[in-house]
Amino acid sequence: MKRVPLILASLLMLYISSCSDDNDDRQIASEPNLIIKLKFDPTQVRLDNIGLPATIPVGNAAQSPIFSRMSANYIEFAPTATTVLGTGEIIYEGDETALGGDQAIDFQNAIFAGNNETFLTIPLSEVQSGSYEWVRVSLAYQEGTINFRADDGNDYTGTLASFVGYNNYITSFDLNGSTIEVNANKLQGFWSFEALGFNAQGQTPEGATTVPNPLFSSSPVPQGSCVVTGEFENEFTITGNETQDITVTLSFSVNNSFEWTEVIIDGIYEPGAGEQVVDMGLRGLIPTASN
Repeated sequence: MKRVPLILASLLMLYISSCSDDNDDRQIASEPNLIIKLKFDPTQVRLDNIGLPATIPVGNAAQSPIFSRMSANYIEFAPTATTVLGTGEIIYEGDETALGGDQAIDFQNAIFAGNNETFLTIPLSEVQSGSYEWVRVSLAYQEGTINFRADDGNDYTGTLASFVGYNNYITSFDLNGSTIEVNANKLQGFWSFEALGFNAQGQTPEGATTVPNPLFSSSPVPQGSCVVTGEFENEFTITGNETQDITVTLSFSVNNSFEWTEVIIDGIYEPGAGEQVVDMGLRGLIPTASN
């Protein structure tokens, strides 16, 4: 009869231990996170390289692509307008490689997100407490649909992949069901276009990709880096005592971000007429933070 209480006590201790482990797991799982989401806005103001409103140059035309996904290679929070690039709070750096020769973004290990989708989730405990006024995002890749007129005079849609990172090592990528083999480094401005089962590739001129930076005078970024800079509407603060997730939405302007030179002056992209792509850069960044 004396053995029964011992068995019951052992079972009780095992149950308590199991509950304690479960509680620990729940505590770990409930740690607040910083969530980074992407947004693509065709109505957001269209900016130039120094962050001023920009019109389409005479002789060119443009349209707002419908982006399906995007990738970034670097995200940094900057406390002030004079914070030098790389000295703020770097919350994300993508993989890079020298397999193609020079150092480049490793496209095969890139992460992607679509409109209003989560790009990154990290524990808030890994982010330095403080107040931040600006965010810098080095973009790497954009994919979406654009309209064009074919040689038969009919209008179609096609899928555009644009590599806007400073340098990109690409083995291959899928574009609308077609596998594109590259196996090389490609500089900023490399693009591929698929429509009606046909694929074309090209390269925009060096320095042609627009990269808005309203802090160009106080905090410049390297040419070709594609580091887009945006100011928080309200100062963004991390206290270190948060109990809930914080979501930062990076709203990118895609307002007439795909631009080409006109051969036939009609505002319609007609590659068969010799119209050349000159710009695929995003046209501004507005970050917002919410609990």
